[in-house]
This record gives sequence, structure tokens and C-alpha cells, in this order.
Amino acid sequence: MKKIIFALAVLTVVSCKKEEVKPIDYTLITGQITNPNGDKITIYKGREIVKEIPLDENGKFADTLRIAEGKYVFNNGNEIAYIYVAKGEHFNLTLDTKEFDESLKFTGLGADANTYFRKETLLQNELDFDALMGGDKANFDAGLKDYRAKYLKLLENAKGLDSLTIVEQTKNVEMLTTQLTGMFAAKQKMKAMAGKPSAPFNFDNHKGGKTSLADLKGKYVYIDVWATWCSPCKKEIPFLQALEKEYHGKNIAFVSISVDQKKEAWTKMVADKKLGGIQLHYGGDRSFSEAFAINGIPRFILLDDEGNIVDADAPRPSSDEIKKLFTAQGI
Repeated sequence: MKKIIFALAVLTVVSCKKEEVKPIDYTLITGQITNPNGDKITIYKGREIVKEIPLDENGKFADTLRIAEGKYVFNNGNEIAYIYVAKGEHFNLTLDTKEFDESLKFTGLGADANTYFRKETLLQNELDFDALMGGDKANFDAGLKDYRAKYLKLLENAKGLDSLTIVEQTKNVEMLTTQLTGMFAAKQKMKAMAGKPSAPFNFDNHKGGKTSLADLKGKYVYIDVWATWCSPCKKEIPFLQALEKEYHGKNIAFVSISVDQKKEAWTKMVADKKLGGIQLHYGGDRSFSEAFAINGIPRFILLDDEGNIVDADAPRPSSDEIKKLFTAQGI
């Protein structure tokens, strides 16, 4: 009888163990990319690659993510989006790279949180930076207040985010406010620089030797401060090349100043991409960048034929305003 009772007890324990359900420690992600850039997608946390997922011939993908919960960067080619990963969820992602942010859609378990980050990106894209920075302080304050209100309202209505992420997103709003306020103050300082002599430079030329600002006297100078690792910088290159071609033979020099710490990366890219204009490397000399308070790139600067500052924060090549500025200067 004791043996029977013991056997039943063992059976009960075994049965209990079989009924134990382990918590799900992964997230399932599936999707399809139309017009993909390359044969994979990459997921980053900061600058660290945490996962690379191959695409099939139709741009479809599927994988299991065993990574910490939270916000990640989703990358395909030069385009990025933000995704939110939570254990036990399975969300599907679709997009067309020709309309990356606009076409991005999420469905499934976890779609709500991911849709929040999509809407956040679209809100950032809607910010008219030139209008915000181009007016007086009253215009800036009103524009920033409106943008903050939209951002906080979006966060208030967000679903599926954990408390830590909500705190982080709230901090991001405050950080963005501080950043924009600092940029506006810098913009006002740059406006005051108009008409004053530019800081000089004398940098290594990709073609050999050095080129100084004094060497270019008698010509207008359109300067691009950039780096090979800077995605926004690289997006401007085709527009800059088109601008160089259109104004070829006119009284203007196009000068690109790389601030790459690794000079060999600059040397290689200039050669591989056959970049035109005057290609210079700063060589660790920050005096020019500091004189123009450059704390973000790309930065474009227009100088007149006497080396005086026309615009210390000139429009980018991709902007319709740059040709208007050239025309106003008689270029």
C-alpha cells in the first residue's frame, strides 16, 4: 500500500512538472520589404548590431528575436525606422523603400507600440526646420510650443509601451527642446556673422598639397563640412554634384571639408565615388569648425569673393533656396 501511495506521489510531481509553462523569452518578427536595398535587414541598439535577418527573393523575412525589451533601430540600406520589441509578441512589418516612412505599416501583437514610433518619425519629418529657425524668437517659441504639444499628445495616447520607455520618450522631448533651443541661439549668432571676414583654413587637398581660403580669393566659396560616416551628409552628395555641374565655369568654388578622424576613409570615398569640387581634409585642426560653431553636420557656408561671410548656415544643396541665394549674390 505504501508503495502504491509513493508511486502516486511521484506521478503527481511529474505531472505538475509537465504542466509548468515557461515564460516566453522571445519576440517573433515577420514582414516584407518592397524594393529592398540589399538582401538583409539589420537591427541596432545604439551603434551595436544585435541582429541581421536575411531577405528572400521576394523581400520577405521572419526571425525570432531573443533580445531585451525596448526600442531598436531597424535598417535597410540607408533608411532606418524604429521598432519596439516586447517578449511574447509577434508583429508583422511591411514597407516600400521608395516611400519608406510613409509606407511603413505594422500589424499583429505589438503593432500598437510600433505604430507609435512610426507616428513619432512622421511627426519629426513634418517639423519645418527652416521656418522654425528662420524667424524671430517669438516665431521660434510659438513653433516649439506647438511641436512639443503634438509630441506629448502622441505619447499620451500611445499604447503598448512599458513605463521605462514612456519615461525615456518623455526625456527625449525635453532633450529635443533643449537641442532646438540651442540651435536657434546658434542660428541667431550665425546671422550676426554675415558680412564679417571668414575664419581662414589651410587643409590637405585630396589631389595633393594644401588649399587655403586665400587661394580662392576672387571667387565665391560654397563650403560643405561633412564626414564619410554621416548619412545626412551623404544624402546631399548627389544634389551637390548637380549644383557643381550647373554652376561649372561660374565665379564660385565648391569646397568640401571632411572632419573624418580616419583620413583613409575620406581618401577612399573621394576616390571611389569620384567626388568633384575641391576635396579637403581638416587634419585634426578644429579652428575653422569652432569659429563657425559647428556642432552638427552637414553644415554649408557661403563666402563672397573677398572671403567675407554671406551665410554661415547656408541652405543645403537639396534646398530650392540655395539657387535663390546664389542668384541674389549675382552668381
